[in-house]
Amino acid sequence: MSNEVDFIALLKYNTPEEGGRSVPAFPHYRPQVKFPFSTMQTSGRQIFIDKEIVYPGEVVKAKIKIIATEFFQNCLEEGMNFDFREGHKIIGTGQIIKIVNETLKKSSTE
Repeated sequence: MSNEVDFIALLKYNTPEEGGRSVPAFPHYRPQVKFPFSTMQTSGRQIFIDKEIVYPGEVVKAKIKIIATEFFQNCLEEGMNFDFREGHKIIGTGQIIKIVNETLKKSSTE
């Protein structure tokens, strides 16, 4: 499972009125993920849990696989919030609920 997913997150898709998408998202959708501690963004594949299609305004649990894991090693924490985007447009927010890829987990000694 660790090769397929870096963390599990609760995602909230913004409505069009909130600046989000006007069309639904499908499995394997890859928006940019932006964490609050970094200016860098990375592509993050979303695999929805218990849903096939997510409509604007909905909340869904998803497995996330980010592309540039080397840039985020020892940086992520469970409970951390992040944005997901299409270009500069924030289309939703997420919260990490479980880190699967241990190399991404922030050290508890910091």
